[in-house]
Amino acid sequence: MLFTQKNSVEEVFQTVKHELHRGALDAKHPFRFVTLATQSENGVDARYVVLRTIDQEMNFFVFTDARSSKVAHLHTNPDMVLLFYHPHKRTQVKVKGKAEIISGGKTKAAFWSNIQGEAQKSYNQMLSPGTVIRDPSGAYSWNEPMTDSNFTVIQIRPFEIEALQLNGNEHLRILFSLEGNDWKKNWIAP
Repeated sequence: MLFTQKNSVEEVFQTVKHELHRGALDAKHPFRFVTLATQSENGVDARYVVLRTIDQEMNFFVFTDARSSKVAHLHTNPDMVLLFYHPHKRTQVKVKGKAEIISGGKTKAAFWSNIQGEAQKSYNQMLSPGTVIRDPSGAYSWNEPMTDSNFTVIQIRPFEIEALQLNGNEHLRILFSLEGNDWKKNWIAP
């Protein structure tokens, strides 16, 4: 378990923050891969993304191709949800926030400078994500030289973080809501 009813709301908040930060730092942590849900005119869509980092203000950062559907969805409606699950600790963490698409500037340049070699191919495919192809080999053509033109950073500013600790018939649920610059912390019924 990640937390128990004996923990204070502040202890739970610090524990949840710690686990989220570990997900960004440790490639083997269950929070490394997270479900990102977005809304489009065709309904809700969800996909896994890689949590790249979380800054001191609790902003979450993921990378993607600028031509992906998630970018189009977030341009239209920046409301989104990240859903994490830790199977060994039986804990779900849901983050509601607003996304900002960063397609230029210092932030993008700083992240791009850390992407080395073959990893740059993820953002340099000749075909846009979702393009219909005759067979899988059609997807393995990359623009040369490798550039950051399709590389995009999604910054997620959370306004609500909810944690659910599964525990038989005594599940625990806690809600952290951002009010101004402070996080309001409350137990809520599971």
